Amino acid sequence: MRDDNCIFCKIANGDIPSKTIYEDDEFRVILDLGPATKGHALILPKDHYANLYELPDVVAGKVLKLAKKMAIQMTKKLGCDGFNIVQNNGEVAGQTVFHFHMHLIPRYSDDNQQIGWKPIESTQEELEEIKNKILGNVDIVEE
Repeated sequence: MRDDNCIFCKIANGDIPSKTIYEDDEFRVILDLGPATKGHALILPKDHYANLYELPDVVAGKVLKLAKKMAIQMTKKLGCDGFNIVQNNGEVAGQTVFHFHMHLIPRYSDDNQQIGWKPIESTQEELEEIKNKILGNVDIVEE
């Protein structure tokens, strides 16, 4: 399933040229045009899913396995000191292209990037309330 108006569908399916570092029947991994660090890449499914919420479980499993393989290969070949795997869902979370994709970001001790968050303080009572809200009256759906 493709979305003819989606730029990542066009890239993933080879309609728009990219610096591809991996490809199979379901995915294309490309170098990001606006990289956070040297070697920053994106895993793009060839089928269109707007975000993680639409991604079938079987595809989600394949994406994580591919991310692991790519991280191992990229770490070995690029000599990076660490690795971030980032996946954003929704505009407020930083998603700018609404086609599921996973960022593979090699990290170097001198890259000066800040990928993270400032922790907030929570009391044990607040954590308990949040836990109960997540677990209460909601079934975790198995597919």
